[in-house]
Amino acid sequence: MKTILFVCIENSCRSQIAEAYANLYSNSKYKVISAGSNPSGSINPTAMKLMSELGHKMAGQYSKSVDTVAQNVDYLISMGCGDSCPNVSAKDRIDWDIPDPKDMNDKEFKEVIALIDKQVQNLIKNII
Repeated sequence: MKTILFVCIENSCRSQIAEAYANLYSNSKYKVISAGSNPSGSINPTAMKLMSELGHKMAGQYSKSVDTVAQNVDYLISMGCGDSCPNVSAKDRIDWDIPDPKDMNDKEFKEVIALIDKQVQNLIKNII
């Protein structure tokens, strides 16, 4: 089973949203993980609220360090963490450079969620 790792700095917003969408779209064909280089220890409450409004629960997800997850992954997707992205061994590394929505208003936050949704759909569709 191929592994997809979504990484951002705090593992509280972008990577958590990507993990939720990847689990939804992959139909359990992939092991999907998210992690952070400096995890906050919690999922952003606005992310949880807005994802819930869209019908997506993030149950079972939690903020964690990249040091605690698989170190050999097939796909490492960095969400825009720049130099803070950890060095994890991956067969394919992709940088999406998605803005961090944590301080955005709900409208802007939803735009970021929609962007992540689109990116994840394209990723799952194009994984060989």
